[in-house]
Amino acid sequence: MPNTTSTSGYFLDKVASLNFDQFFTKRNRVLLHICMWLGFSILLFLSYVIGYHLVYFDAVLLTIRMAAVNIIVFYMVFYLLLPKIFSGNKTRIVILLLMLFPISIFIWMAATYFFSLFYYALGLEITFGELKGVIKMSANQTFLEAVSLKRMLSQTIIIISLLSPFCFAKILVEITRLYNKKFQIQKEKTALEIQNIQIEKDFLKAQLNPHFLFNTLNNLYGLTVRKDNLAPELILNLSDIMSYTLYESNTEIVRLEKELDFIKNYIALEKMRYADDKDIQINIEGENQTAGLFIAPLLTFTFIENAFKYGLKSIKKSFIKLDIKIEKNTFWLSLENDFEESLAVKNFGGIGVENARKRLELVYPNQYELEIKNQDSSFKVDLKIVLRK
Repeated sequence: MPNTTSTSGYFLDKVASLNFDQFFTKRNRVLLHICMWLGFSILLFLSYVIGYHLVYFDAVLLTIRMAAVNIIVFYMVFYLLLPKIFSGNKTRIVILLLMLFPISIFIWMAATYFFSLFYYALGLEITFGELKGVIKMSANQTFLEAVSLKRMLSQTIIIISLLSPFCFAKILVEITRLYNKKFQIQKEKTALEIQNIQIEKDFLKAQLNPHFLFNTLNNLYGLTVRKDNLAPELILNLSDIMSYTLYESNTEIVRLEKELDFIKNYIALEKMRYADDKDIQINIEGENQTAGLFIAPLLTFTFIENAFKYGLKSIKKSFIKLDIKIEKNTFWLSLENDFEESLAVKNFGGIGVENARKRLELVYPNQYELEIKNQDSSFKVDLKIVLRK
């Protein structure tokens, strides 16, 4: 059994990708309308010849009359009446739409009657076939007889059968154009959001470099003066961090192990700023399951940086605890830090956290869970992401 969902989705994607503004030029619209009415006239001509056994000349006369009448009604309804109807309020729209159908029938019958008068005045008549004498019969009526309620009811089915294909085609084209326009707007909006995210990520990288680099270089200077054996390790960590932020994070996603290395290097360098009595813990489980997994770069940096910005300040108990777990293709992060109650902030992280939420929503829609808790004496961030392979 065919997959109707995927088929309809493929069709909608194709419709959405069409450039209607480029295709629907004035020239192309005119050509399409000409082809539409030409096709209608050919089918109408054949129906008169085959169905009513008319000679070619008589079939042409009735084809011209019927095509002209339908053209008048079609363009009057869709290009004159409907635009005016939809320019009012809802009540007015409903009332006028209800009136539109009988008005269309009236116009159709009146135009048919006047064409018959015109043909009759020229001495034209159907002389053979089942419709013999139809022009004289129509012309001999008065106008009120031609548009009487009884005749309007009898002609309704004919009008619907003649005009409905064109009305349906017009409605289908308009719906398709609206869908295409909506898709294009959504596409532009998404592109703009992605551009904003890239700007925010670049801002993150710029934000990382100045104060963090300054503190790290101070620590490095102290270790070098003391000829501490940790100096080479510090230089290597700093080199890895700068390489990651400047070069490797310029893509939408990076290998998960690279992001984990960045986190470990960053925390290792931050630890050197604090005394040994500060409780800074990092625990990563499942590093052996990172093969083939990717994550948005610097996605967790905002939360980790905020932990060091607001944490390790409490007099009673200062701590930062980071737990990361990778299982199958899911990434869990739990980060908790103390804060000094007298300096507590209402919105933890401010705009940085909001930007992180936006990135999660764009890169991992319906594939992440983020919870930030402002507890009695600590902040806690719980993040879960279903990663890409």
